[in-house]
Amino acid sequence: MLTSFNLSDLLLISAAYLFLLFGIAWCAEHGLIPRGLIRHPLTYTLSIGVYASAWAFYGTVGLAYQYGYGYLATYLGVSGAFLLAPVLLAPILRLTRTYQLSSLADLFAFRFRSTWSGTLTTVVMLLGMLPLLALQIQAVADSIGILTLEPQPERVALMYCVMVMLFTVLFGARHVASREKHEGLVFAIAFESLVKLLALGAIGLYALFVVFEGPSGLETWLTTNQTVLNALHTPLQEGPWRTMLLVFFAAALVTPHMYHMTFTENIEPRTMLTASWSLPLFLLLMSLAVPLILWSGLELGVNTSPEYFSLGIGMRVQSETLVLLAYIGGLSASSGLIIVSTLALSGMVLNHIVLPVYQPPTEGNIYRWLKWTRRWLIVAIIVAGYAFYLLLASRQSLTNLGSVAYVGMLQFLPGVLCTLYWPTANRRGYIAGLSAGTGVWLFTMLIPLFNTNMLHLPWIESLYVLDETTWHLTAVASLAINVLVFSLVSLFTQATPEEVRAAEACAVENIRPTQRRELVAVSPQEFAAQLAKPLGARTAQKEVEQALRELHLPFDEYRPYALRRLRDRIEANLSGLMGPSVAQDIMKNFLPYKDSTEGFVSEDIHFIEVRLEEYRSRLTGLAAELDALRRYHRQTLQELPMGVCSLAKDREVLMWNRAMEELTGITAQQVVGSRITILPEPWRGLLEGFIEQPDEHAHKQRLTPDGTTRWLNLHKAVIDEPMSPGNTGLVLLIEDGTETQLLEDRLIHSERLASIGRLAAGVAHEIGNPVTGIACLAQNLREEREDDQDIAEISSQIVEQTKRISRIVQSLMTFAHAGAHQRQLYPVSLAEAARDAIALLSLNRQGPDVHFVNLCDPAHLAEGDSQRLAQVLINLLSNARDASPPGGTIRVLSEAGEQSVFLCVEDEGSGISREIQDRLFEPFFTTKDPGKGTGLGLALVYSIVEEHYGRIDIDSPTDPASQRGTRFRISLPRYVDATPAEG
Repeated sequence: MLTSFNLSDLLLISAAYLFLLFGIAWCAEHGLIPRGLIRHPLTYTLSIGVYASAWAFYGTVGLAYQYGYGYLATYLGVSGAFLLAPVLLAPILRLTRTYQLSSLADLFAFRFRSTWSGTLTTVVMLLGMLPLLALQIQAVADSIGILTLEPQPERVALMYCVMVMLFTVLFGARHVASREKHEGLVFAIAFESLVKLLALGAIGLYALFVVFEGPSGLETWLTTNQTVLNALHTPLQEGPWRTMLLVFFAAALVTPHMYHMTFTENIEPRTMLTASWSLPLFLLLMSLAVPLILWSGLELGVNTSPEYFSLGIGMRVQSETLVLLAYIGGLSASSGLIIVSTLALSGMVLNHIVLPVYQPPTEGNIYRWLKWTRRWLIVAIIVAGYAFYLLLASRQSLTNLGSVAYVGMLQFLPGVLCTLYWPTANRRGYIAGLSAGTGVWLFTMLIPLFNTNMLHLPWIESLYVLDETTWHLTAVASLAINVLVFSLVSLFTQATPEEVRAAEACAVENIRPTQRRELVAVSPQEFAAQLAKPLGARTAQKEVEQALRELHLPFDEYRPYALRRLRDRIEANLSGLMGPSVAQDIMKNFLPYKDSTEGFVSEDIHFIEVRLEEYRSRLTGLAAELDALRRYHRQTLQELPMGVCSLAKDREVLMWNRAMEELTGITAQQVVGSRITILPEPWRGLLEGFIEQPDEHAHKQRLTPDGTTRWLNLHKAVIDEPMSPGNTGLVLLIEDGTETQLLEDRLIHSERLASIGRLAAGVAHEIGNPVTGIACLAQNLREEREDDQDIAEISSQIVEQTKRISRIVQSLMTFAHAGAHQRQLYPVSLAEAARDAIALLSLNRQGPDVHFVNLCDPAHLAEGDSQRLAQVLINLLSNARDASPPGGTIRVLSEAGEQSVFLCVEDEGSGISREIQDRLFEPFFTTKDPGKGTGLGLALVYSIVEEHYGRIDIDSPTDPASQRGTRFRISLPRYVDATPAEG
């Protein structure tokens, strides 16, 4: 037998191993280990391997000795839970992440909206975990005792507890909130799981290839020892393996260390899918070594109990390496569970026992107070586990301790399943069922662990005697009573409204909306001011800012929908910090909703949208088809070329489509979820006025946002809010009729101009006859009185004036009949065309008083239609006069090229911006007020110039210094006389 180890050596090895864990955790926390490795799904899977405690490392060999292949239930139960991850673990993970539920007590306190639910869960969890903590301490103490023959295992256990305590305090309680992950701790626990697997696997391989000299040798030994095989198979027909399967299935969900590593420390939800198959694989590899270790221990005649065959084999063959592997593996299994479970239990005790009784002072640093309180609770829990170990005085085997602990944890399984799948369950049922089941477990399993001389209750002894053949009956009985009482009380009692809403939030297929209620506080500033009362100003400000960052909201947020989301996020963050019960009390008292009589209550349609988006990939069959139909209709409304605004009864904006965004310049993100009263003018006044009107339609409503005049047609319809019958909302349709109105105005103006043209033609015709008569009379008078110089001079002036009148009338006739005949090309004098246009415009005294200067060369002739070119000049000169300041000068110039002549119109006006120049020749585009321009003048100019195969260019501003003046330069084909000269 190997006896080379002494106590100091093993304690030094233990300290070195825990120091190695300390170093690994420290390196992970400080970025010395690649982040990709820390966040790898394999790391997450190995961290969940914390389940394989000293019970799995040592105790399963003892289970195999007692229950044969029934020991596999230890691994198959947990594996079954993870294989059901999509319907069992993933919903719990969603709740944990959404509402910051860092423990099972948090989950039940949130689901049942009850402080007592969380407190009772914590107390029962503490009682149930004490045997499991004592198991880990006893396993290490027994291991050292076996290796060193130490007569005082209590001293060894105390030193081990102190080392684990230091590690847990330093790396398990570095943060105070579950939203901050302990990446160093997770990586260290993953390393421990790898150590356990390698150690157990190495011992199993040694047993197979050294003890039995390979598979053939093992087969020969099994053939020779048929009783060993019978011992493995017989318990499957008679033993409690089915109960064990249920117990360890529940352990995957309800034990604090599994809940903490599976849900609370989860960084990426997708890693759950990897763990659903990789954790069963990990446990399968561990389970393969168990029968090999059992058989080799029996073959070698190891003189330890079967639970410690892993150590005994190395001692029997005198292999220090094998002994150290077994010891470090057991040490790793024990320390991992103690670290994680005490960390989880300390949070539960803090949130559900300490904080409901004592609130930290607001003037201090609450975060520091919470962190140090949690550290002291870790110390207290480990001390309690050590005290439980001392009370037992090593009278119980690891198997018995594990059975008692896991049956105690089994009492939480009905609560977990009801949280997800039974909305009717309520707090009274949960508390009554848990109390009843725990009472049976307490008096039939936990108390009999101790010496009956210390607590002599004969009636308990008559009910139950703890042994390996009857414990499963207690497990079934306690669970049955729990379920029965839970169900009956829940069925015959009423759930509170808060419980109903929490049940809907916890339901697996929950897509129901939360209530759209109005808060008393109306801004994040008010949130911080109210939360400062229970938390202190610094903590309140920090929590509000944290929630705003997570939601990507500004600090001046005011939308009711956004404020509701902000309140929910703050409550979730406080839940992770102080537990859901305390968080709910704080929010209820300091950030309350208005009463239904004071405010407005209905369902939150935004929550429907969010939940449907989350569940889109999970919907199948009719649900998927209905969701596709919903998306189609919503897309139709979004893309509708008409503004759509949906309002709730309290005038909260529920929908704001893209056409509304383009029409108003207000994005949906700014306005959806807020009251319509926050809209800027003039939109607020327009919509509020229309809502108050009894008429369902309002046409040609004139609006001038940003200096641009618009004409809008408004329509409204009354509809019921979704999922809130009786609450009537409004749908507003806003049609932009600006283009239609402008077109109507332009057509009316064009018709008016056409009428004026026809009137001008008639007037010119009528004026022509008397003017001709006046000219004849003046000529006769001049011929008759030639000897009278004064009369002759006056007669000549009359004749000249009548000629001027005739030219003006002819210009009117030409303009009125422009375009009414086939275009014919003649030589056109640009100077005469400019003179006629100036004469015609001089008749109109409206507009600024300007000076027209005709600088065209009479010799410059263009080839074209004189009437249409005159119309070009009239339009250009008219626009130039409208743009010129009073007293300004407008010049008309001509230039001649070899093939072209150039006509230029220059003014001294304000110029034309580059943006407007690009649209200047578009039909109906005008910068003038309605009624003062049709937007057709320059379009007509462009058309006429193009018909003459010419070109028109704009140069503006002509004076770079003053940024004023515009020049229109028109190039036209030059007229060339092709008649040959006579020789």
